[in-house]
Amino acid sequence: QVQLVESGGGLVQPGGSLRLSCTASGSIFSIDVMGWYRQAPGKQRERVALISRVGITNYVDSVKGRFTISRDNAKNTVYLQMNTLKPEDTAVYYCNQFPTVPDYWGQGTQVTVSS
Repeated sequence: QVQLVESGGGLVQPGGSLRLSCTASGSIFSIDVMGWYRQAPGKQRERVALISRVGITNYVDSVKGRFTISRDNAKNTVYLQMNTLKPEDTAVYYCNQFPTVPDYWGQGTQVTVSS
């Protein structure tokens, strides 16, 4: 079973950037689609970005042009480069495959965008 550990979050000012990493304890090569998800306080978890094994990507409209998802199968790692961050991007960010597997949810990494 794969365990996923997210890192890279923090406090950043509006307009700033962060790069999140999701490292798997096992191989993600066999997982077709990996994704980043987020949950803001008082809101449901939402899908932010997806990437297939061959690099096809998909983004929620609110992050298009600002976020970039990538994966390195050799390093069992998925990344989320976040630029031009906005206060509404504040959330706990998680990675999981798509469709999600309940047992794969990790602790997430907190991203706070505030001046």
